[in-house]
Amino acid sequence: MKLLRLLPATLLCLPLIACGGTSSTPDTSVGKSVADATSGVGTKVKETMDEARRDIAQGNIKVSADKQPRAEITPDGHLLIDGKDVPANDAQRRQLLTYRGHVVAIALDGMDVGLAGAKLGANAAGEALKGIFSGDSEGVEKRINAEAAKIEAQAKRICERLPAMLASQQALARELPAFKPYATMDQSDVDDCGKDTVVLR
Repeated sequence: MKLLRLLPATLLCLPLIACGGTSSTPDTSVGKSVADATSGVGTKVKETMDEARRDIAQGNIKVSADKQPRAEITPDGHLLIDGKDVPANDAQRRQLLTYRGHVVAIALDGMDVGLAGAKLGANAAGEALKGIFSGDSEGVEKRINAEAAKIEAQAKRICERLPAMLASQQALARELPAFKPYATMDQSDVDDCGKDTVVLR
């Protein structure tokens, strides 16, 4: 899953859709806490983001791999490959749902962190103008840096999710051979996450 390597560098640049802890149960606290920081974003942007969140949470999750037909994981734990339902037993469906949960949680949190970053960028421009007229450029810089540090910390927590996601993907590949060609995430995705994160400073 090489796209994960692009996530840290882009999280704070724009709202995204698809990348804590190592628990096998996805944590939803990051998205909620960051979403609270986006109250100043325009209504239209919020509506668009809410619609995208619903699509991710309620729609099929697309999985791709080189030279493989498109695969999808449905909200009820079915694996579709090239539009056809792959036979799976109850244990395999549980693995599909667990893996899907990690993908959904990371995608939603990535969107929220990206939105918070976009808001920070907009606020930074306004604060800079205020600083020019008020002469308090140092105070403005401190406020912006403090907000940027909060978002950076949230982005790092997303990276902390990746070990659990990798373990879930590997378990699914073992349980359901049809999924194995799509299990392209590896340890380097975990190790590289966050190395190129760029935050306004």
